[in-house]
Amino acid sequence: MPHQEPDTARDGAAYFGHEVLKFRKQRGMTQQELATDAGYERPYVTRVEGGTLLASMHFAEACDRVFGTPEMFARLRQRVAERGHPGWFIRYATIEQEAKCILDSSPVVIPGILQTREYATAIFRQAHPRENAESIAERVEARLARRAVLTRPNPPLLWVVIHEAALRMVMGSKEIMASQLASLLADEAASPHVTIQVLPFAQGLPAGASLFILVTPEKGPTLLYTETMTTGHVDDSAATVAEAQDRYDRLRAAALPPEESLAFIRQVMEEYEQ
Repeated sequence: MPHQEPDTARDGAAYFGHEVLKFRKQRGMTQQELATDAGYERPYVTRVEGGTLLASMHFAEACDRVFGTPEMFARLRQRVAERGHPGWFIRYATIEQEAKCILDSSPVVIPGILQTREYATAIFRQAHPRENAESIAERVEARLARRAVLTRPNPPLLWVVIHEAALRMVMGSKEIMASQLASLLADEAASPHVTIQVLPFAQGLPAGASLFILVTPEKGPTLLYTETMTTGHVDDSAATVAEAQDRYDRLRAAALPPEESLAFIRQVMEEYEQ
């Protein structure tokens, strides 16, 4: 049976990986040769070509350089990343992929960039009960694609403050929550670039209950992203960003230290496993 080309509308990571595989074979290159020339490890190329990981923009640009396809893979990576995101989120998603520092405050749910597939699916099913399974899957794939920034050669510093409410609110099932919290522990343990703090109920919510993210691009000033039920907004006002930075500093000061936070997450995870 001939190999069927993936549908970019259904599985963007698989489609992108298929294109990388096709061009690599056309150039007569092995996976190791592509990995070396692109500045990556071979397992990364394997996952990209297999469709289990959406490549980072940095890898897409490296493919353009190696294959001699000016901006083709970069444009494809951009289109794939935008699928499943609401239009108002695309600007932030683009900025996030090029970030050198991300400070995320999450008072209600686990930050999107750290969500597991099952957890994200449960959220979208509750938020969009009228959508069919295909639409939900597209939203989930778009959210999971955000993780690619954490696997690039020079990943950003990611610091998240998660309110205890986000750990206690059951999304989907206790099994899904246990798996999600285990994933948080693994993310923090696997990378020195990821720091997680928990703000316990006992501390209240000293800096307000709204979700906000401070993101610093590789080039340019720090930006503030805020979100409501129907839209998101990127703000580059220096005064507004400074106010948000002060709020984030107060959140970090009120939250448990990182080591105590991990112990707290592990305790809640074990409660779900009982």
